Amino acid sequence: MPIYMIERHLAEEYREDLEAASELNVVNDDEDIRWLYSFLSEDLRKTYCLYEAPNAEAIRAAAERAGIPADLIIELAGRIENTGAVVPIPG
Repeated sequence: MPIYMIERHLAEEYREDLEAASELNVVNDDEDIRWLYSFLSEDLRKTYCLYEAPNAEAIRAAAERAGIPADLIIELAGRIENTGAVVPIPG
């Protein structure tokens, strides 16, 4: 399944909420997507999330249902190792 990076601009600083994450995973399951993990910016106002999804539309649908932003969605082709080697992402 393709891998996507989602940039989210948050209205407020992110605060850990395990219950909300659990609820988001239920929505994601309904849309056939899987949240792998996220990175949080220093100011706690942006996240950069990696997802497996059949397409960007499924990510947008899940974000809308969950009431969270999905400001930028990019399909990833590969990752660059610290050696400079490019490793394709199977999709």
